[in-house]
Amino acid sequence: MPKGVTKRRPRTRAALLRAALEAFAEHGFHATSIEQICERAGYTRGAYYSNFASKEELFLALFDEHSERTVRRLAESIDALTAEEYTLERLAELASRVEPDERDWYLVTTEFTLHAIRDRQAAWVLARHDARLRAEIARGLTSVLRRAGRELTVDADRFARMLIALREGGLAQSYVEPDELPPGSLEREFLAPLLAASTREIAPGAGQEGEREGPTEASVSRTGRGPTP
Repeated sequence: MPKGVTKRRPRTRAALLRAALEAFAEHGFHATSIEQICERAGYTRGAYYSNFASKEELFLALFDEHSERTVRRLAESIDALTAEEYTLERLAELASRVEPDERDWYLVTTEFTLHAIRDRQAAWVLARHDARLRAEIARGLTSVLRRAGRELTVDADRFARMLIALREGGLAQSYVEPDELPPGSLEREFLAPLLAASTREIAPGAGQEGEREGPTEASVSRTGRGPTP
């Protein structure tokens, strides 16, 4: 591939991803055509197909990008805490933050989830991404809790499912009734008690400083839907 094409490719891909997210949020995943994405991004169908084989593949790329961005934000916030700030309440507060642009992503990912429920192949692919997400949540959560001197008393993967359900279910209600239930409200109210009920203090000498790199290095490399501790 010519060097000029190689240098342009990341910019082309980024522009197509931005255009797709905007179009999907505005018109819907199914209603948006590849031509509309290309027109909005200012590129040809050839440029599109040199980066993505289908709209489904493009969505999964958005999935990866959104995950890396949101997890990085959370990881940076957690890594900035002092030792005294490692409390369940403070961790729950950080995890409950919802960025203003999250609404667009929620619209897009919810529609694709409905598509996956109807389409077995799409469901299989989405489930693989969800499994990787849960593995990263479980790994990052275990590390962060260890820094706080606590450990889970329940299965980490099942707890990750609960965290995802709390985030997605809460946002669904918040976007319908934003004045009654601002985004992140349910997590701010219930996540700390949920963590307290599902963890215990680590016995002295159990090595709670063992994974200082925590969520920053382990979590950012994977895919996911939204921030978790």
